[in-house]
Amino acid sequence: MFKDFLLVGLGSFMGGGARFLIAKWAQTLVAGAFPLGTFLVNILGCLLIGFLSGLPLQAGWLSPSSRLVLATGFCGGFTTFSTFMNENMTLLKDANYMLLFGYLLGSLAVGFVGVVIGCQLAGWMKA
Repeated sequence: MFKDFLLVGLGSFMGGGARFLIAKWAQTLVAGAFPLGTFLVNILGCLLIGFLSGLPLQAGWLSPSSRLVLATGFCGGFTTFSTFMNENMTLLKDANYMLLFGYLLGSLAVGFVGVVIGCQLAGWMKA
């Protein structure tokens, strides 16, 4: 149990660091209030966790420890629901309703599509 705790912690550390770097970089690409950095890391995280969860356990692509590090740890640290919700609240406070609804609905829709595509990519590796 303690080993698993450390593996998840290691993955979370790496995912959080990667989120910080990618989100800061992505935010330099847009002017305005749209939180592109968080949007991008959350979509990439959906794609990655879809891929990881789509890999069959019995095929031996990833060990259980690797799954803990990557899916639970890295993806959990990389994506951020609380920041996503806080950014939506900021858009609401600023009465930026078009961006608010675009960000909310776009994140949900594109995130779900990312998970589906990730699972499909993993499925193609099985073939």
